[in-house]
Amino acid sequence: MTTFSELSLSPLLKSNLAKHGFTVPTAIQAAAIEPALAGNDLVATSQTGSGKTLAFVLPLIQSLTSNRLPAGIRAVVLIPTRELALQINETFAQMADGSGLRAAVVVGGLSEHAQLQAIRKGAQVAIATPGRLYDFLSRGIIHLGRVQMVVLDEADRMLDMGFLPTIDRILAALPEKRQTLFFSATIESSVKGLVDAHVPRGVRIAIGSTTKPAEQVDLRLYEVEQDQKLGLLHSLLESDQGSFLVFARTKHGADRLARRLADGGVKTAAIHGDRSQNQRNQALRGFQKGVYRVLVATDVAARGIHVDGISHVVNYDLPQVPEDFIHRVGRTGRAGARGTASTFGTRLERSTVADIERKLAIRLTRYTESGHVAEVQAVPTVQARRRWQSFAPGRGRRMRRAV
Repeated sequence: MTTFSELSLSPLLKSNLAKHGFTVPTAIQAAAIEPALAGNDLVATSQTGSGKTLAFVLPLIQSLTSNRLPAGIRAVVLIPTRELALQINETFAQMADGSGLRAAVVVGGLSEHAQLQAIRKGAQVAIATPGRLYDFLSRGIIHLGRVQMVVLDEADRMLDMGFLPTIDRILAALPEKRQTLFFSATIESSVKGLVDAHVPRGVRIAIGSTTKPAEQVDLRLYEVEQDQKLGLLHSLLESDQGSFLVFARTKHGADRLARRLADGGVKTAAIHGDRSQNQRNQALRGFQKGVYRVLVATDVAARGIHVDGISHVVNYDLPQVPEDFIHRVGRTGRAGARGTASTFGTRLERSTVADIERKLAIRLTRYTESGHVAEVQAVPTVQARRRWQSFAPGRGRRMRRAV
C-alpha cells in the first residue's frame, strides 16, 4: 500500500483523510490498518512518532460505522496520560467528522461532570486512562458489556506507571468476543505477559528498532560544565531554526530554566507534573501554535505528548534511565522528518553517557570544538518583557511583568 486511497475505507474516511492532508501512510499504518480492517487482533511495536494513532483510529471508525448499533460505549481506547487522550480525541474528531460517532474523554484532572455528560449523551467511544475508567466502571457510571473493540496504546508506558492490575480488571469486564489492537514501543517481560493473556492470537507487526532512536534524528553530545549549559542552549537557539523541546530533570529546574530563557528574550513555556491539566493544555497549545518557541519539560512530556514539527530536542539534564533517552528523542524526527537531539553532559557524567550509548547500542556525535563551547561562557542578558508563562497556580499574573 502506497496511499490511503488504496485501502478499503469508506468514502467519508477517505474524504476526511484528504481534507487533513493525509495521503501517504507511514510504515506502521501501512502494515497495521489492513489486518485491523479485516477484524484481526493486532500486537504492534513501532518507534515513538511513527504514526500509530491513525493505525487504530481508522479501523475503529470503519468498524463502528459499518455495524450500526444503539447508543452506548462500543469501543475503548486505553492510554497512559491525559495529554495523549486529548490528542487522540482530536484525531478521532477529524476522522469521524460527518459519521455521527462521538467520543468521551475519560481521564483524571478534567471535569468529571463534562465526561459524564458525554457518556450519557450517547458517546460510542471512550478514550480513557485506566484509573478514571475503572473508577467509572466500579461506580456503575459506565457500562462496557457491549464493547466491540479495545485499543491499548503505549502499553509499556501504562505498565511502567503501575496500571497492570487496573488494566486486567477493565479487560475482564469486556466481552470475550471483541477485537483487540495492542500497540507498544517495546515488548518487555511485563508487556509480554499482558499480550499472552489478552491477545494470544494477534497478528504480530514490528516496524523498525524500538530500542534506539529513529535513523533520521541527528544525535549530538556537548560536553559542557553546568554553568555553561544555559549559554550553550542560547547559542543553539541562535544558530538553529524551529521549535525546541528541552528536558530538565526536576520540576523546580524546569521552572528555573524557563524563567532564565525568558529573561534572555526567548518565548518559553514550562510543563511538568505540578501543573493542572488546564495549565498544561495552555502551555502545550501555545507551543503547538508557535506562541512559544521553547517548551521546557520534565519527563512527564517524554511520552504521551505528540507535537508535529519539533525541530530540536535538548537533554539539558541527562535522563534518569537510558530508556527515557529514547522517549525524549522520539519527540523529534517524527513520521520520517529529520530532527536533531542534543545532549548536554558534564565531565562528571561521562560514565552515564557511556552507559546510555552501551545499553542503547548508539553513538552520540561529539561536539567539543572550542568554537561552540567557548562562545557560550557568558549568558546573554536582554532587557525585555518577560515572555515565559508560569502556568503555576497563583503565579499566572507574573507573565507580563517587565524584567
